[in-house]
Amino acid sequence: MAEAVAVPLDRAQVKKAVQALQAFLKTKSTQDSLFLDDSQQISLLFTLWKIPRQAQTIRIPLPHGQRPDTDEVCLFTRDEPNMTAQQTQRFYKKLLEERGVKNITEIIPYKILRTEYKPYEAKRRLLGNFDMFLSDDRIRRRLPSHLGKHFYERKKEPLSVNLQSKHLARDIERVIQGTFLKVTNKGCCCMARIAHAGMTADEVTENIEAAVQTVVSKLRTKGPVLKLIHMKSQTSVALPIYTSDLQQLSVLDEEQEQEPKKKRGKAKKITKKNQTENKKQSKANKHSTAEGEDEADEEEIPQLVPITTPSKKPKLEKPSKKKRLEKAPKPAAAKKGSKTPNKLVKKAGKTDSKVKRKVPKVK
Repeated sequence: MAEAVAVPLDRAQVKKAVQALQAFLKTKSTQDSLFLDDSQQISLLFTLWKIPRQAQTIRIPLPHGQRPDTDEVCLFTRDEPNMTAQQTQRFYKKLLEERGVKNITEIIPYKILRTEYKPYEAKRRLLGNFDMFLSDDRIRRRLPSHLGKHFYERKKEPLSVNLQSKHLARDIERVIQGTFLKVTNKGCCCMARIAHAGMTADEVTENIEAAVQTVVSKLRTKGPVLKLIHMKSQTSVALPIYTSDLQQLSVLDEEQEQEPKKKRGKAKKITKKNQTENKKQSKANKHSTAEGEDEADEEEIPQLVPITTPSKKPKLEKPSKKKRLEKAPKPAAAKKGSKTPNKLVKKAGKTDSKVKRKVPKVK
């Protein structure tokens, strides 16, 4: 949690800004139409000193409801066991009537959401038909994959409600008439809706004070939090309500200077710990070596040598020219010449035997 730094709001100045904004909206409504548009939203624009490290969603309870009664609210419920989709709708309608909840206009079970609102056009139609969406906290994590990104881009993602609560009407009323602030880690500006044009100046100022106090207490940043606060409607210019003192700049500079010192201190502590551990290990090794010398009969334990795998295969040595000449084969002519004398000897042997047979015998 953030270290609470008080934001001194000037109530009289805030009320003047609210009255000026309401006068502007009245003049614009008279030009366009005869009646003041109650659906005009009044929002607070917060500018932070530092970009937060983590994204955060802050729920802001308001003393006066910032939604008119004409807003339509849809509730997503879980599928009750051993019940059809129509039976679950009747069951939860009866439950809300018994608990005194009158703000919800339609109930959609999880099964109907998966089947009937699966196409893209059906999802866009559902998004345009309702101003706000609530969901049973038991199925809250299953909804993003079935709703799509358009609900989150237009900031109409369903807010979770505990339907098993004993004070169900009060909890739902707080969620519907309250607001929430989305703090991202991608920038230093964020906006929250806190009133509408049909409210009085005192009601708007009270909502502004409550919203600023909750944001300051729940933001997860250290030191000074809010730099600027503006109030605006959908068609008006942003009117400044609060500007921080320049003294907070010195506080931020001191924090930035202390951060590297803290990092150095942490590094020194880590090095000291490593040194102490190394000393302990060296003492233990010396003690073990002394014990090993006393025990002469025991064999020494061989140390493990890391096996190095060659990254590249060894190149084969090419034979030199001298070896090639020595191992050169004999020419084919010499081989033939060596075989010819054997044939001649064989032929000569055959002729001699024939001559002997032809010699006549002497009587």
